Amino acid sequence: MIPDKYHDLLESTALAHVSTLGPSGEPQSNPVWFGWDGTHIRFSQTTKRQKYRNLQRDPRVAISIVDPNDPYRYLEIRGNVIAIEDDSSLAFINSMAKKYLGQEIYPWHIPGDKRVVVVVASEHTSQMG
Repeated sequence: MIPDKYHDLLESTALAHVSTLGPSGEPQSNPVWFGWDGTHIRFSQTTKRQKYRNLQRDPRVAISIVDPNDPYRYLEIRGNVIAIEDDSSLAFINSMAKKYLGQEIYPWHIPGDKRVVVVVASEHTSQMG
């Protein structure tokens, strides 16, 4: 569903702005590190975050990724969360630290935080550039 010519953005270290719907229907958007498994977008969250609570209530998301080398080239993905997976081993967040920081271990983990991996299936894309 995502055009091949934008797969480079999915493999880049660009941040993805993930938008969810808050409890009163208001949009909430934050930049996140993300992974791409060839089919789904994946990102990490703690269960204490508003975005996690939003997704528990409504699985719809919009994700925007701007090309770091060309601000007029972007990919927008609209879809639904199809799974929220446990990441108590921190394997996923550590893989994101490796991708984005070049570090083996995510340096800002707070003991007691429960991490999950949010898995998003694309249903519609728009793009420019």
